[in-house]
Amino acid sequence: MQISDLPYPDPGVPDARSGPRFLLWLGRGQLGGQFKSLAWGMLHFSGVAGLPYAVGLGVDAVVERDADRLLLVGGLLVLIGIAIALGDAMLHRTAVTNWITAAARVQQLLARKTAELGSALTRRVAAGEVVAVSTGDVEKIGWFVEAVSRFLAAVFSIVLVCVGLLFYAPELGVVVAVGVPLVALAALPLLPRATQRADVQREKAGKATELASDTVAGLRVLRGIGGEELFLGRYREASQEVRKAAVRSARMWALISAIQVLLPGALLITVVWYGSTLVLDGRIAVGELVAAFSAVATMLYPLRHFEEIAMAYSFSRPSAKRAARVLSLTRSDSAEPAPGAGGTPQPPAPGGDLYDPRTGLLAPAGCFTAVVCGDPDLAGRLAERLGGHAGQAADGTTAGPSVLLGGVALDELALDDARRLVLVQDKDPVLLSGTLRELFDVPASGAVGSDEALAAAQCTDVLDALLQSAPDGTRDPMDARITERGRSLSGGQRQRLALARSLVTDPEVLVLDEPTSAVDSHTEARIADGVAALRGGRTTVVLASSPLLLDRADRVVLIDGGTVAAVGSHRGLLAVEPRYRAVVTRETEEEQRLAGLPLPDLEEALKEIEESA
Repeated sequence: MQISDLPYPDPGVPDARSGPRFLLWLGRGQLGGQFKSLAWGMLHFSGVAGLPYAVGLGVDAVVERDADRLLLVGGLLVLIGIAIALGDAMLHRTAVTNWITAAARVQQLLARKTAELGSALTRRVAAGEVVAVSTGDVEKIGWFVEAVSRFLAAVFSIVLVCVGLLFYAPELGVVVAVGVPLVALAALPLLPRATQRADVQREKAGKATELASDTVAGLRVLRGIGGEELFLGRYREASQEVRKAAVRSARMWALISAIQVLLPGALLITVVWYGSTLVLDGRIAVGELVAAFSAVATMLYPLRHFEEIAMAYSFSRPSAKRAARVLSLTRSDSAEPAPGAGGTPQPPAPGGDLYDPRTGLLAPAGCFTAVVCGDPDLAGRLAERLGGHAGQAADGTTAGPSVLLGGVALDELALDDARRLVLVQDKDPVLLSGTLRELFDVPASGAVGSDEALAAAQCTDVLDALLQSAPDGTRDPMDARITERGRSLSGGQRQRLALARSLVTDPEVLVLDEPTSAVDSHTEARIADGVAALRGGRTTVVLASSPLLLDRADRVVLIDGGTVAAVGSHRGLLAVEPRYRAVVTRETEEEQRLAGLPLPDLEEALKEIEESA
């Protein structure tokens, strides 16, 4: 895979059982690139390893005044120089290619997983962790993949130098062959502690990132309550913790780097001292000493790759672990294979009921069903489940069986089929930047046009606002541009555009979580009428507590304590179900108690309240 060939047509199915397994899977996925990098690295480092011997031969030729040999040595040095330059350039090219392609593969896998899980991803993994994995962690993983081939080439050159010295100058070769492994492995006992400190630093950095993300996301609310300074102080404390952890980690790596400089220097001094003694005794020639000295000096370069691979693995292992954790998430936590051909069941026939076994919620086909939950978080989790994401309970286990559509489990269907059948609009939908026409360029049945959807969602004023802010000459509101996340629009305008986009898709089942929470009551009433008319004969589930929406529903379901507590019409439930009335009308417990008293008792209770006041 070359950089020009990116993105991958199919990034594959990763081995996400653990961080090391994920790194191994990445390495296996680009063996061709690794072998190319290794081959060029071996050429480069072979030139580096052969340079000392050529220099030694040249010195011997000068001492013996052999011009022909000196000329040959000059030609050999030219060839070695070409090998070093060409090998180094191509090694860098192929190694960086491995880095970028590995990082791109991880990013594609993360993007695919994000598209698969949707809003359920941030319910199961902190948003700051997702950001950390898709940015810094991807780079660290790519660094390790890229460093492997250079490290192997460096090991090859060191072995080549040691073996060559054993044949060229046996007495010095033994010293070098014994000393080099000691130098290379001297820092090994320090690596666990360095890795531990690096892990602590990354953990603290991740928490600081999460805190920053949460602060930015809630900045408007923080300004409203005057909490900016409080959160700023918390972030300062978190950033100082990161700084201290980074300093402790840097000290350990500095110690390892110092060892990698000190011990090779000591080996070089030993070789020079011992070699000089051998030259004075006449046991080796001057050229052999020069060759041995040059060989040890040049080995300082490949020895640095031992430190690099240790650092790369230390930093990439926890990064790979986090990436594997995200990539291991599935729409269903069930380990059992799905039934049917190829492990994936066929989509249900049109006109099936939507049923949630966990809560007992039933949304009959073709009906406008409203669901009332006293807990907004429960409503969000229910919307997630209705979209085919089983989710997790507090203890990390699967949160009940999957939702069924026409008797078929949604989380066992292929993702494209599940998305085509059921669309869930989150309570905080996102609008991407671009024109309004691009916003509505979504997979759809074609039965609902953008004009109909915009009219049903009461977007007339939104279109006027977009035209007013558009450049001169733009007459069609569909060509007007929407800024990033729709920031130029109000919350209600963004909500209505997102609702219109959902209506355009015309899925078999549409699930809306608080679709009108940011609009006024008059607009909300018109939206309720428009959605009910446009979705006539199609299954629609709205999670809301607004009486205007509930009054237009064919069927209202009350969820209390995580299960269905009552089913009926809005007016009927108001009359007979106090729990429903408490959620919809916002009645307090005292108000409910007074409403249930007969008239004499009620008058007496009111007098007691007045006297106590």
